[in-house]
Amino acid sequence: MVECASPVVTAAMLVLGSQSNTQRTSEPGLMPTHKPPHPAAPSYPSDATEEEWRLLEPLIPPPKHGGRPRAVDMRAVINGIFYVLRSGCAWRMLPHDFPPWPTVYYYFWFGRRDGTWEHLQDTLRAQVREQAGREISPSAAIIDSQSVKTTEKGGLAATTPARK
Repeated sequence: MVECASPVVTAAMLVLGSQSNTQRTSEPGLMPTHKPPHPAAPSYPSDATEEEWRLLEPLIPPPKHGGRPRAVDMRAVINGIFYVLRSGCAWRMLPHDFPPWPTVYYYFWFGRRDGTWEHLQDTLRAQVREQAGREISPSAAIIDSQSVKTTEKGGLAATTPARK
């Protein structure tokens, strides 16, 4: 399983996935081995549909000023990130239909570092809450005290002494 310290991307995938699962499937039982002829046709179940991409595209940071222009298709990068997170495969096992794995991983890593995924998830959550007629930010939170295990003894008495 992929170690993802940021549940932001996973939550965004769940939010997006709940919107239109009917458009996600390609031909049943076939895994494509090449890029689809049209960028709108998803080649993997984890790929963003046109509707989802319209929501995501404005939230993707623009290329940096100066230096070389961005040569990678950001939709393909996002689809690669979604593929790894959904399938649980290692980055090095990313199919060749996507950009090279170091490129996809770089954008994933950089997005975690600069807060892109957090901003993306916050924006999508606000949109979903607004569509549902709720306040944009939650007004309450629940903390489950049963999931925090403690001992009755505190301090050094709670630790097991070393064997001699």
